[in-house]
Amino acid sequence: MTAADRNRVVLACMAHPDDAEFVCAGTLIRLRELGWEVHIATLAPGDCGTMTQNRWDISSRRTQEAAASAALIGAEYHCLDERDGFIVYDKPTIQKVVDLFRRVAPGIVFTHSLRDYMMDHEMTALLVRAASFLHGAPNCSAFPLKPNSAVPYLYYCDPPEGIDPLGRPIEPTLRVDISAQLEKKAAMLACHASQREWLRSYHGMDEYMESMYRQSRARGAEIGTDAAEAFVQHRGHAYPRDDILAELFGNA
Repeated sequence: MTAADRNRVVLACMAHPDDAEFVCAGTLIRLRELGWEVHIATLAPGDCGTMTQNRWDISSRRTQEAAASAALIGAEYHCLDERDGFIVYDKPTIQKVVDLFRRVAPGIVFTHSLRDYMMDHEMTALLVRAASFLHGAPNCSAFPLKPNSAVPYLYYCDPPEGIDPLGRPIEPTLRVDISAQLEKKAAMLACHASQREWLRSYHGMDEYMESMYRQSRARGAEIGTDAAEAFVQHRGHAYPRDDILAELFGNA
């Protein structure tokens, strides 16, 4: 199947609300501007992202924030309702992610780096990798197989600071210029007020926004632009070997 034959649907499947906004929202905006259908999903609702609220109140608030962020670019938000800190690679969770893929039938998928600072992120990356390969098999889900379902283009996003858990730099296969999309990306991230307020109080500065700007600008400087997002493409057996993002936005 060629790039032109694939569904113009992109799925960012991450661990927690606000993860996509940090690492791939600029690229999602660019794809939306080209007419792609955009979905943002999280495995967990952010139930541990507070020092003051119970898990039900913070989950409600954070999923509403995630939906509001997605709505800024005409995207749809999904939550698979796992628990913060307890995302695992097991049969029930694999099934949830496979079922999501069956409902969405993405042509492009973004997820966390396989080597990240947080185990929730690493487990999500493994779950997404499994579902991206498996979801096209008719017998793996009760949800009907949509037309043009296929193994999608799969991209791993930058971990924080662009380093793996041992402090080694991640070398991207692609950087996407998001200079023109940076402020809308920031507006999406700002929707997650519960996390911004907590970290601003804890750090005494707006580190929540500044960390996003810092990493976006650092990746942009590597290609001579104001801001960029960096990705590593999964090119294993059965996955596309060409780089659709490079074809759409230029290979930096």
